[in-house]
Amino acid sequence: MMGALANLTLVFLAGLLTAVATGVGALPFFFYEDIQPRWNVVLWGLASGIMISASVFGLVKEGLAVGTPRQIAPGILVGVLLVVVGHRAITRYEFNPREYEEADYRKLVLILGILTVHSFPEGVAVGVSFADLNLGVGPSFFGFTVPVLAVFMTVAISIHNVPEGTAISIPLRSMGVSKWRMVWWAVFSSLPQPIGAVLAFAFVRYARDFLPFGFGFAAGAMVYLVVTEFLPEALEAGKELHNGGKPELVAGVLAGILLMVPLAMI
Repeated sequence: MMGALANLTLVFLAGLLTAVATGVGALPFFFYEDIQPRWNVVLWGLASGIMISASVFGLVKEGLAVGTPRQIAPGILVGVLLVVVGHRAITRYEFNPREYEEADYRKLVLILGILTVHSFPEGVAVGVSFADLNLGVGPSFFGFTVPVLAVFMTVAISIHNVPEGTAISIPLRSMGVSKWRMVWWAVFSSLPQPIGAVLAFAFVRYARDFLPFGFGFAAGAMVYLVVTEFLPEALEAGKELHNGGKPELVAGVLAGILLMVPLAMI
């Protein structure tokens, strides 16, 4: 029982680490008043490249190692469906982070629901990657044998969350939100990730037959997030730049992919 609880605690802490990394994205505003659009586009591209690398070289590759394409495909479709539903919820309702503390119960539940749908798939990716915790080979941390995939995904999602935190902080800065509050709201936006990580880990740990589905779910959701949210957001941020910011976006995507390839090869 204690072993199971310890495993869940470690997975929760890994998910919490990725959430805290989002707050790091707000730290540049402690030194600079604004982020240039060019760098904003590059950061979005970097986040996109990291997500694509993590999905293809991490989740899909591991999914094919434990299952067949036919087993992975339904997970991919369900992951995409979750993002589609979440995107519709987000576009239907606009909320202002400055109003979080004043939100009534109903509005707060809605806000938390939107944030959950947006960041939950990333937590699922972390949780699924820990499926073989203490069951196989891998580096040792505090008595735990951690799968290499889990290290890869935790690092990948953490790095990805940094530019996402910057993107969250840019409009908050323009609204006059204090610097430390920007850090808090950036972290707050990713708090569903440790919850998603624990739920996903528990599911695939005790229902091993669904492991390929879990890998497919996380990969499908993350890639679809990149295509429908990250890349359009980057192009919107760079619309005033030369060539619409496309060279900066491509450079960021390639940098993100190349950054994660060495980890994928371990």
